[in-house]
Amino acid sequence: MFKTNDYFDGKVKSITFETIEGPATVGVMAAGEYEFGTSSVEYMTVISGEMDVKLPGESGWKTFLPFETFIVPANVKFGVRMKGDTAYRCLYR
Repeated sequence: MFKTNDYFDGKVKSITFETIEGPATVGVMAAGEYEFGTSSVEYMTVISGEMDVKLPGESGWKTFLPFETFIVPANVKFGVRMKGDTAYRCLYR
């Protein structure tokens, strides 16, 4: 049914579930800076708060606000940072 995930000493938490289009997660990240790796293409949408993102090959950070989506390629690492608690949804393709 649902699987819960806990990363970075509990500062990032998510719940995995299945959608019609495939697997997805919804979660929250505490203020801070984190690096994640991907195994598939990820469509990340900010739900609340704001998220600074540094994608592979980019020289700077870009800020995403609620209901904005960014796409992360498969098999890469990317950085995120938040000034406050931030909620997100991620679709895996």
